[in-house]
Amino acid sequence: MCDNDKTSIGFGVGLLFGVIGGILAGILYAPKPGEEMREKVKETVCDLAEKYSPEVNEAKKQALESIDLLRYKLEKQYKKFGNMLKSKKMRKAKELESESDFNFDHDN
Repeated sequence: MCDNDKTSIGFGVGLLFGVIGGILAGILYAPKPGEEMREKVKETVCDLAEKYSPEVNEAKKQALESIDLLRYKLEKQYKKFGNMLKSKKMRKAKELESESDFNFDHDN
């Protein structure tokens, strides 16, 4: 997936949430009694959920895929870093071993 696709999807999801937030704010600030207001909010949320469910599910799916890919890359880098540290420790141990062998040779 190219960066342009990710940007478009992110913009679309942000726009969707902005519209939903605007609608809910408009409903909540309208001068109506509490019971009527709760019913109107419930209807609006249900309508929006039905209308935008496929887009929200697709965005969720893509977000989870991105998280999985990031987790894989981080684990790979973590292992690479761990191997690098082990390699440096091994080199240092070999250096110390060869130095100690060298020191013993001079003592005899």
